[in-house]
Amino acid sequence: MKKFLTLEGLEKLKKELEYLEKVKRKQVSERLNEAISQGDLRENAGYDAAKEEQGFVEGRIKELKEIIAQAEVIQKKQGDKVQIGSFVFLEPSGGQEKFQIVGPEEADILQGRISLNSPLGKALLNKKNGDVVKVSSPEGEKEYKIVKVQ
Repeated sequence: MKKFLTLEGLEKLKKELEYLEKVKRKQVSERLNEAISQGDLRENAGYDAAKEEQGFVEGRIKELKEIIAQAEVIQKKQGDKVQIGSFVFLEPSGGQEKFQIVGPEEADILQGRISLNSPLGKALLNKKNGDVVKVSSPEGEKEYKIVKVQ
């Protein structure tokens, strides 16, 4: 299954993978060796914590390798419709907001990046300047006007 990523997002994941493989793995291995050298492993909290961290690191490495192997870099096409990679300027009641539509792997609402699978992302896809979209939220239905698509 393809994973849609921006070039920036793909590079960020590759850097994280490199850090985990070259730095973090070594740190965890050193912690494990230190805990093992302390003796009895049955009641060794340091060993248990290091093993747990090792599992997390190895799981994340596996996940990142899968994402990178399935990655398709978003090539934004010319046009006025919202698509993956588009920057969308919205006018909800009371201001203006800017979002980039991205794949779920690099969604980060604090950075203004929303998943194409989110309710707002789904509502925006293939819309154009001037269109109004309605999205259900826990607070009720919200309405957004598309001011600009880049």
